[in-house]
Amino acid sequence: MNSARKIEIRHLRYFVAATEHGSFRKAADTLSIQESAISRRIRDMEDLLGASLFQRYSGGVFLTLAGQRFLRRARTALQQIDDGSKEVGAIGRSDEGRIRIGIFSSLASGFLADLLRAYDRDHAGVLIDLIDGNPPEHVAAIRQLRLDVAFITGTSEWSGCETENLWFERVFVVLPVDHPLTAKSRLDWPDLAHESFIVSDGAPGQEIRDYLVQRLAGLGHHPDIHLQYVGRDNMLALVAIGRGLTLTSEATTVVRFPGIVYRPVANEILPFSAVRSPGNDNPACRRLLSLARSMANR
Repeated sequence: MNSARKIEIRHLRYFVAATEHGSFRKAADTLSIQESAISRRIRDMEDLLGASLFQRYSGGVFLTLAGQRFLRRARTALQQIDDGSKEVGAIGRSDEGRIRIGIFSSLASGFLADLLRAYDRDHAGVLIDLIDGNPPEHVAAIRQLRLDVAFITGTSEWSGCETENLWFERVFVVLPVDHPLTAKSRLDWPDLAHESFIVSDGAPGQEIRDYLVQRLAGLGHHPDIHLQYVGRDNMLALVAIGRGLTLTSEATTVVRFPGIVYRPVANEILPFSAVRSPGNDNPACRRLLSLARSMANR
C-alpha cells in the first residue's frame, strides 16, 4: 500500500510546526498537545516515508535534505486543504455559490425585485442566474435539477416538487391613453367583455390567454384574442397604437411607456409561489427561500 495514504493531516501539521519552531517541545506548546505525541507521530511518518525528516540534537531539530524537500509539499497540501475548507464553508454559509432561478414575474418592482435586492446585499458573492419561461418549462427544469427554484403564478401542486405560496399581485389591464375605459379608476370584467386583446407568443402570452378565456367565458362571451410574435416592449407599443388590450401583473406597472395606461381589474389577485425539488440541497437557495418566507410574513 502507498505509504502516503497512511499519513494524516495532523501529521503534516505537526511536521510543519516542528520545522517552524525548530523544536518538538515548542511545536507541542503551540498546538496544545504533548511533546511525546509530536515526536511519536513524526517518527511514525518517517518510518512510513522511509527517510529521516529531522536531525535531532539537544537544542532541538533541523531538517534533513529529505525534510526540506518534503516541507514544500506538506505546506502546499495543507494550504490546499485549508483553501478547500474555506471554499466549502463559504458555500455552506451562502457567502459564495450559484442559484438558478426561473421567473414568471417582472423584476421592475414588487416582491421578487425586493427579494433579490435584499439577498444580494447579504450574499453578494452568490451568482444568480435568472431564466424567463412559463410554469411548465420551469417545473420540468426543477425536476431535472437544471433550476434551483422557480417563482411562478398559482398555487398548484406539481408532482415531485414542493410549492410554497409567497406573495400576491393585482391584475392590471393595459390600455391606450385615448381608450374610453381610461375614464374609470378600476375595471370589472363586464367592462372588458367586448374588447379585443393581444398576447405574445412567448411567456406569459399563453397564460394570459387562458386567464382571459376563463374569466370572460363566464359572461357568455368568448374573448377576441390575437397572438403577436413580439417582445414585451413591442407588445406595449401595439397597445399604444390601438391594436388591442392586454393584461399584466402589478409588478410591471412601474414601467412607463408612452401612449399606454394601466387600470386594475377589481378583485383580481394573482398568487405567486416558489416551486423547488425536495432533492435539491443548494444551501444558497435555502437561504434565499428563508429570506423570502421572512419577507412574506412581514
